[in-house]
Amino acid sequence: MSEKVLVTSAWPYINVTPHLGNLVGSVLSADVAARYYRLKGADVLMVSGSDTHGTPIEVEAIKEGVTPKELTDRNHARVATLFQKWGASFDNYTSTESPVHKTFVQEHLMKIYKNGYIFKQETQMLYCEHDQRFLPDRFVEGKCPHCGYERARGDQCDKCGRLLDGTLVDPRCIICGNTPTCKTTTHWYIDLSQFSHKLATYIKDNKQMSSNAKNFSLNWIKEGLKPRAVTRDVEWGIPAPFPGAEGKTVYVWVDAVLGYVSATIEHCQRLGEPEKWREFWFNKNAKTLYFVGKDNIPFHTIILPALLLASGEDYNLPWDVSATEFLQFKGEKASKSRKIGIWIDEALEMFPVDYWRFFLTATRPETKDTDFSWEFFVSKINADLNDTFGNFIHRTLTFINSKFQREIPNPINMAAEDELVLDGMRQKVESIAQEIEESKLQSAVNTLISLSRMGNQYLNDKEPWKLLKTHPEKASAIFHIAAHIVKALAICSAPFMPTTAEQIWSTLNLQGSVHKARWTDALTPLQPTHKINAAKPLFNKIDVDEKTLDEKLLLIRKTQNLNAQK
Repeated sequence: MSEKVLVTSAWPYINVTPHLGNLVGSVLSADVAARYYRLKGADVLMVSGSDTHGTPIEVEAIKEGVTPKELTDRNHARVATLFQKWGASFDNYTSTESPVHKTFVQEHLMKIYKNGYIFKQETQMLYCEHDQRFLPDRFVEGKCPHCGYERARGDQCDKCGRLLDGTLVDPRCIICGNTPTCKTTTHWYIDLSQFSHKLATYIKDNKQMSSNAKNFSLNWIKEGLKPRAVTRDVEWGIPAPFPGAEGKTVYVWVDAVLGYVSATIEHCQRLGEPEKWREFWFNKNAKTLYFVGKDNIPFHTIILPALLLASGEDYNLPWDVSATEFLQFKGEKASKSRKIGIWIDEALEMFPVDYWRFFLTATRPETKDTDFSWEFFVSKINADLNDTFGNFIHRTLTFINSKFQREIPNPINMAAEDELVLDGMRQKVESIAQEIEESKLQSAVNTLISLSRMGNQYLNDKEPWKLLKTHPEKASAIFHIAAHIVKALAICSAPFMPTTAEQIWSTLNLQGSVHKARWTDALTPLQPTHKINAAKPLFNKIDVDEKTLDEKLLLIRKTQNLNAQK
């Protein structure tokens, strides 16, 4: 039976189009892992969806003068299409408005309620007298009581990552800017403290979880877990199912993290196998992989595991939570209102998708925040993709086209050093696999480039073009090995650059799709006399400066704004 692997990415708030920083830690990383495990022959299910509920949606809808449903219906369709353009291979990209999701969330919370882990109590909440509404989460901003950040939100500080639950210094209403008062209301809470020991043990024993996720979570538990509200005083969301909770909705992050389960259920129902979802959630040999940004860590290492444990059912807890740090732009956090950052629709108008997929993975902020610059982007694409990866493949295949009549040559006279090159190739293929499985995606894609660099060095050292007349059998062996490396590059690049990998596969004249191949096929050489197709350059060198690229991005934004106004 195939290994079961559930791959998930954090559900993006659908109030605005995601930027590159949103993409790199979640959808893009998840897609690399999903594509890799499919090549390994695993039974892979990749799920996520649009987070259509919660205060970010209501705030944006108020600003635009539309209903939350109008906003989310429009943006969900747009973002789902954009993710397809980015090559995201979701088996199910759904939304929190899905009827399957709503039903599952309400039923799951009622199980927890009946198990005695959810209780209600009166509490003081921030209230805006001007707008006549409570101010949960993103309806309020203020100073973080932990780090002093001036623009912390009511539910979480963007700077230090702490969950706040409205405990801000100098709060202000995000709609009118007035200072709120406090007013009594009733909410339902899950008692996280009852799971402190189980959660601490789970996190300590988890060998796959990224160190930043593990350390953050253990420190949070050490400080003492407190009851966490699972309801909100907002209209837009899933109605709270508890007795007496009329008018309350489910807190968006409780809603969203349970979406990983409901999205699996929804997909299996569509397959006509309504019980298959249990193979991913209860089979103890199944792997569940979560790809998130560091601001989402506590929701995936504390909140979701607690919700699963509290149900009384033996759910699989996250096998791996891979959390990236922030991708910044010119030293600042992305902000659409301040025009800082690059959004995923804009990026695709600038350069082909595989340029971006490669660069973002190769510079993935795995251990610290990284800063995007056009200068770094251009140098990385030109040096690694064009001059190294693309150059090796193109020079190998064009030489076989012209000197061997498009046929893979016969390795009749392999030398000991040739065998060493093949051993080096095998080691790099194995290293890429191991690094992906350890969620070290930055290392993995850079190892991929080092494999092509090794191929270039091999050709430069051997100079087989000089051997064609004097030692043609040696030249044949060298280009046979070079062609084998090209095939390995096609397969190993498929998780990172799916379109480019398919182009290489097609040029090699191999049957089917590279994405239907197996990872082990990378170690199987092309057969002598196998005919390949004419080679074309895979990439184009970028020959523009940073100022020109900034101007092009600004022009794209102006055009988008004009189109939006029509």
